[in-house]
Amino acid sequence: MSTLDEVLARLDANLEPALERLFSLLRIKSISTDPAYAADCRACAEWHARDLASIGFEATVRDTPGHPMVVAHRRGGQGSSALFYGHYDVQPVDPIELWDHDPFDPQIAVQPDGTRIIKARGASDDKGQIMAFVEACRAWQAVTGSLPIPLTLLLEGEEESGGVNLPPFLAQHAAELKADIGLICDTNMWDARTPAIQTMLRGLCGEEVFIHAADRDLHSGFYGAAAANPNRVLARILAELHDADGRVTLRGFYDGVPELPEALRRDWDTLGFDPKRFLGEVGLSVPAGERGRSVLEMVWSRPTAEINGMGGGYQGEGFKTVIPAVASAKVSFRLVFDQDPHKVRAAFREHVLARLPADCRAEFGEHGSGGAIRFPVDDPAFGKARQALTEEWGKPAVFIGGGGSIPVTAELKKALGMDVILAGFALEDDRIHSPNEKYNVTSFHKGMRSWARILDALSR
Repeated sequence: MSTLDEVLARLDANLEPALERLFSLLRIKSISTDPAYAADCRACAEWHARDLASIGFEATVRDTPGHPMVVAHRRGGQGSSALFYGHYDVQPVDPIELWDHDPFDPQIAVQPDGTRIIKARGASDDKGQIMAFVEACRAWQAVTGSLPIPLTLLLEGEEESGGVNLPPFLAQHAAELKADIGLICDTNMWDARTPAIQTMLRGLCGEEVFIHAADRDLHSGFYGAAAANPNRVLARILAELHDADGRVTLRGFYDGVPELPEALRRDWDTLGFDPKRFLGEVGLSVPAGERGRSVLEMVWSRPTAEINGMGGGYQGEGFKTVIPAVASAKVSFRLVFDQDPHKVRAAFREHVLARLPADCRAEFGEHGSGGAIRFPVDDPAFGKARQALTEEWGKPAVFIGGGGSIPVTAELKKALGMDVILAGFALEDDRIHSPNEKYNVTSFHKGMRSWARILDALSR
């Protein structure tokens, strides 16, 4: 029996103790956005530090202006050094009445098909995912007395509440945290049987725009047609963000957006993605984006402009015939490849200002920005991780894109200059951020085994 086989066998034999440790962690109410739970967040950080110290890590709790970080080092080993990132904080549980049980009293429920699921806040996002990695390290320590590679863990306590203290922490401790490769677990499988590595994530640019006209709301019977109506002005401006083919009309918007690389297109074509089912699950049937693009291409590798909210005038019960003094909208842009979020913001403001009629003025508010990120699938570390996942799951692991954003990936690239392997084992139906969050026990078990294999592969 090889050393890796011994490690995998230990993980199999110790699944129940691993679940008990996870349940202890899930009972801690580490809700980062609510100051009432600050002591719980610190307690969670200290729990992790004690647990990591018990398996040979040099683990410390580091203070920040917000919730603390946990930094743990394990020297030795060979091959590529790695930095593993996870977050121990969780989302609020509201609305509590929609939970089947106490969100911080973890339970295992058995489904009609015999599948076991863990139900608790943080079960999937991100405590269960963190502990799958830690349990892989625990098994390596028990079998060999060491780890296959030099490893650092960084566990954040504010990911679910903005993560404002992470960038300065990374900058301040860059020399200590730098490694050959980053590892992040906070992602999904492609499906319940197909492991995946995310290699592309979209960036984001958020804007709020206010259109002002008269100095107060006006009676539409007295001023209708004679007075500029901010609602109508704003509606026209927003409608002109897209052309008849669904392309965004902002000047230079597609600068830095190449066609999808053929290697990735071929990979995605093998996924068996069903656009009718994808849209049908949310009550839709017709793709609404760029004409001539597949749904998967649109949500993973094409940029978007979306109107996320609009307001202006009377919106209460009944009816009030006013011309509002101001109308507003929140607009977000999902960015890909080398699009510059600052240029996109400037182009949007130019688009608005060029369409303002007399007697109207525009005011803008910035709501964050960040560039897209993509990782080199031809990097040997990605190939090793992909092969390790394939061996564990018995099905070829796939490189996929992601329609959303995981800001920490860009921060690690910017501050530490490292690429990141995004390999998580959550499923789309894990109800992350929702009542009755869950995590499949098989995902947890196979996640432990997968990480054990990846650590072994990176040592060679």
